[in-house]
Amino acid sequence: MSENSTHTNTIEFTQANFDTLINADSPTLVDFWAPWCGPCKALGPTINELANDFEGKSTVGKLNVDDHPSLAAKYGVSSIPTVLVFKNSKLIKTLVGLRPKEAYAEVLNAG
Repeated sequence: MSENSTHTNTIEFTQANFDTLINADSPTLVDFWAPWCGPCKALGPTINELANDFEGKSTVGKLNVDDHPSLAAKYGVSSIPTVLVFKNSKLIKTLVGLRPKEAYAEVLNAG
């Protein structure tokens, strides 16, 4: 068994894969975060749970704003955590700050 025994379907978004991943018929949730951000760390397990809960229905992942500042700037992300939800490359929902899991699940279910 690996060190990380909890399997997760969480995607790591990067400059290279971002445009391809958000261009889906199903909702794509992107958590804009950074390793130094306390609320971001608190949100991490929720994002992993959502990735597992919505496996095969939606894409769920994280984008490190320190590694990809141009993407954060492109979408006006000025405070983190910020979660953006896309469908067919269109931004359909912005959730700023730490929210309960249900708030994110509701958006994915609606999509």
